Amino acid sequence: MAIRSLVTTGHIAHVFGYPTFGGGAFDRHGLHTSVPLVAAFLLVCVLEGLAGWLLWNERLSGGVLALALLPAGAVFWWGFDLSYPPIAAVARTVVILVGWHELS
Repeated sequence: MAIRSLVTTGHIAHVFGYPTFGGGAFDRHGLHTSVPLVAAFLLVCVLEGLAGWLLWNERLSGGVLALALLPAGAVFWWGFDLSYPPIAAVARTVVILVGWHELS
């Protein structure tokens, strides 16, 4: 939705009056929300989904991928002023580390 809105209208989509992206640290530092920026965030999200699927199947590679994606995700959480993903990341990381010995 965000990418389509940027491509078709050149503007960020709003949901319930709030922008879906933008207005965060990226904008404050001159990096305005664009299709490549949102596409990069989408790629990180897709890779996190893959990590989740691998973890669901008890694969060590899922844990490694999930932990490796934390810095990339953190850049977008900061840049887009996303408040809930860091909380979920802490919980996710704790669960991964507690169950690390179960991964193969």
